Amino acid sequence: MSHKDLNYFGNRFERSLAGWLAVFSGLMLAWLAIRGPLCQNFISYKTHPLVVNQLMGQDAVNLFLISPLLVVAGILLLRRKRTGKYLLLMTPLFLMYYAISYMMGWEWMAKEYYGNSEKYFFHFLFILISAVVFLLYGIHVFPKQVKARFTKKGLGIYSFLFCVFLSAFAYMWMKEIFLVMQTGTARGYDIAPGAFWLVRTIDLGFCIPLGFISVYLLWTRPEQAYSLQYLFYGFFLTQVIAVLAMAGVMYVKSDPTFDAASSLIFVILSLIIVGGFVFINRNYRLKAR
Repeated sequence: MSHKDLNYFGNRFERSLAGWLAVFSGLMLAWLAIRGPLCQNFISYKTHPLVVNQLMGQDAVNLFLISPLLVVAGILLLRRKRTGKYLLLMTPLFLMYYAISYMMGWEWMAKEYYGNSEKYFFHFLFILISAVVFLLYGIHVFPKQVKARFTKKGLGIYSFLFCVFLSAFAYMWMKEIFLVMQTGTARGYDIAPGAFWLVRTIDLGFCIPLGFISVYLLWTRPEQAYSLQYLFYGFFLTQVIAVLAMAGVMYVKSDPTFDAASSLIFVILSLIIVGGFVFINRNYRLKAR
């Protein structure tokens, strides 16, 4: 079977591995969320108590969105349903971000904080390794027989708005970094400097550059960029939902680090992301073999 076939899933081993990993990863993600501060509070993280509000929002998204999405994607792959490819490719970057953050993003050297999340290191490592498999498998089996139907005017408007969005996102983080360089602190920096640098390093060093590259590919290699668009939008859609969930918990808990202006920016960004995702999907057409 040609790798360009719309019903291509790789060989049986690859499809089974990706499918069962998705199911197990989804169940483990749900289990970790239940064990965390959202429900049982058995897992504690070495960080300031205020940060726990954000972790509860993250756990809620993992439990009610990402976990079901992974389980459904895995089952669909095992049943050779094409939708499983799309769902699976929306998860790797989110899972990588989550796993790396939860393994490394704590204040390990701070004596005033207590945590036991290091006991779950291999659970997070399993999620990270699974995400790498999903990334490689998803790009490999994603439909290659597609036709891009972008007009220069439509793509120009989209590219402008999307680059503005990426630039605004980058500016927001860089402004806080420059503030730390100038004053030694920023909003929330004193209570969790490790998390501060980890998040901004991943966003500025990986996520935002990936976004600009995806726009470039739409102009230069549009028919080869379909899988990357799904990968990128899957990350931003799920990540912005997580950020808004965190903000919601912070607001309900009267968290002093809650910033209404930043939350409003992310609401606007979520609308831009959804609009961009719809635009991308409407301008790709799958071709029969």
